[in-house]
Amino acid sequence: MAPDISGASPGVPIIDRLAIIGLGLIGSSIARAARRNKVATTIVAGDADPAVRARVEELALADEVAPTLAQAAEGADLVILCVPVGADAAVAQEIGLHLKRGAIVSDVGSVKSAVIAAIAPHLPPGVSLVPAHPVAGTEQSGPDAGFDSLFLHRWCILTPPEDADTGAIALVQAFWEALGSNVEIMTPAHHDLVLAITSHVPHLIAYNIVGTVAELEEATRSEVLKFSAGGFRDFTRIAASDPTMWRDVFLHNKDAVLEMLGRFNEDLTALQRMIRRGDGEGLFDLFTRTRAIRRGIVAQGQETAAPDFGRRAAETPAKP
Repeated sequence: MAPDISGASPGVPIIDRLAIIGLGLIGSSIARAARRNKVATTIVAGDADPAVRARVEELALADEVAPTLAQAAEGADLVILCVPVGADAAVAQEIGLHLKRGAIVSDVGSVKSAVIAAIAPHLPPGVSLVPAHPVAGTEQSGPDAGFDSLFLHRWCILTPPEDADTGAIALVQAFWEALGSNVEIMTPAHHDLVLAITSHVPHLIAYNIVGTVAELEEATRSEVLKFSAGGFRDFTRIAASDPTMWRDVFLHNKDAVLEMLGRFNEDLTALQRMIRRGDGEGLFDLFTRTRAIRRGIVAQGQETAAPDFGRRAAETPAKP
């Protein structure tokens, strides 16, 4: 049973022992934000890479750095898996028998149905699973890439299974709100469909366009790089994201991604037809609608109207 947080006060830890497994961009940002906001009494870090563990100690991101993932999870009240979704099953299997009764396991992956299927079988009775997806990030990776304001005013989506403990859901929601996030709860399947179009397909398109440039003749490619305008430059930013993480995303959310790719291909065919036929009115109407989408995102506070999209201000890593 999750602890009662109904009377929690700002600045008072709502979690006694927080374990973060995987100290890349997201994991190290959680550690920094949890410390800044005094969300946990003790922060424990676990990572399979000895070099990462050493760097986490150098940066003093956690109160404890465990030598194994199992030891990181022992006695933890909340365990957050911040690893590529393809590694979730192996990590859950490694830590499962070391989780205390009443512990909560969560994650940060941008795929949810596959994550639940991978983690749930390895959790013992009395342990709750409340998956989460903080919709925030940059193209950087590693423990040095994190910063404590990454989640500020960003959405975090919770996708608890139907039988999830309500107290555990409330605690995970309170945790992310304490880090500065806005929290939304939805079903895993709906999450995967929404993120397929808002995140996964855009990344796939970026990888494809930048990959096309990589295949150009050397002389042409050098000119493309030299004269990169904002559009292509932003594609390269997205395409610089962690290859392992995004490989796993596409392999574990393939049904939703393929469905959205099918819709995208249909719309792209219609766009090709407009250009071929010289349909200026059709192009203008399309671009007007898409411009309204951009303005809607800015109006909801998920972006700024600045020419650099606000990234220089919002994504500048804070010193640990």
